[in-house]
Amino acid sequence: MAPDQITRIILLTSPEETPPLGGFLRAHSPALEIVGAHDRATVEYACASASPGTRLLSFCSPVIVPAAALAALPGPAYNFHPGPPTRPGRYPGVFALYDGDKQFGITVHEMAPKVDSGAIVAVEWFDLAPDSDLATIEKQTYLRLATVFRKLSKHLATCAAPLPRLPHGWSGHKTTRAEALALARITPEMSESEIARRRRACGQIEMPSDDPGWPA
Repeated sequence: MAPDQITRIILLTSPEETPPLGGFLRAHSPALEIVGAHDRATVEYACASASPGTRLLSFCSPVIVPAAALAALPGPAYNFHPGPPTRPGRYPGVFALYDGDKQFGITVHEMAPKVDSGAIVAVEWFDLAPDSDLATIEKQTYLRLATVFRKLSKHLATCAAPLPRLPHGWSGHKTTRAEALALARITPEMSESEIARRRRACGQIEMPSDDPGWPA
């Protein structure tokens, strides 16, 4: 095997996304081995047996890859993050809508032990319409992520060299699932405007079944 050849890609994403994303990659390398990983256990197992031609790609996955698994890889792993560099962490679209952001975007970056901190290799921005809700922003984000994945797929599938880094850095608060769930909670003392703002931002975020603050 040539030292600059990719032969195996670990694809950390949902089971539904693995076939189409794998198809983008195999279009450039039909013999490429695609290993689907959907949780921490499967990605750790796949990384433990990483060969010199292995690459890890994470696409919109909430799974945090342990530092030991990243260290077992021969080169950088890449994460396709559904938010711009100013929105690290979980549910970036929720907080962008709640804060009234006028623009949103997507980020592709090298994976590091600290979540959403690695070197950035691709960024795309788009304007948010005044009537955007969570469903709208998630659809726009997904389409742009898929487009960028397809644009980068030839390099990712065929070239072991790292993607060129961009002169962009991360900024802003790194949001969590707990913070998103708290924002989705509605209580009787809230004003109508605050309730409307939260409903627009949070959409159908899954709340704990025993939480009375989530509206029917």
